[in-house]
Amino acid sequence: MKLRRLLPGLLTVVLLLLAALLLAARAGAFAGRPPADAGLHEGRLRPPSPTPNSVSSRADDWPDHPQRAYARIAPLRVAGDPAQALDRLAAAIEAMDGRVVERRGDSLRAEFTTRWLRFVDDADFVLDRDRGVIDLRSASRLGRRDFGANRARIEALRARLQAAP
Repeated sequence: MKLRRLLPGLLTVVLLLLAALLLAARAGAFAGRPPADAGLHEGRLRPPSPTPNSVSSRADDWPDHPQRAYARIAPLRVAGDPAQALDRLAAAIEAMDGRVVERRGDSLRAEFTTRWLRFVDDADFVLDRDRGVIDLRSASRLGRRDFGANRARIEALRARLQAAP
């Protein structure tokens, strides 16, 4: 009997909390700040995050890293003219609602924002002309886990690039 009387009030509280959460997300509360050490360092990508919320095609460069196995992902293969590879990548990022925030020489930085809670993930890409690949690192700004979001995004980018003429 008591539960029946409390249920409408509890439901109202839950709905108000959800609304506040969505409003806070839309206002940018979960965007986080860009990493201070973003981009390349001495021509290398940063190591994977210490928690399972990033992927890197260069994860094996840090053999003692605690998240190396989780972070390991294949680089993007370059098809056709390497000079146009980053142009195609930038177009694919924009087509996936990402945003290119910086481009220098053979490197590119991008941001991806999740749809509902507006979490921001940072991605760094660098063209390795000798190997014919684009090495990458993609990591969540906030949270200890990404639940596979960065891997899924990179695999979607890979599929888009392979499907492009």
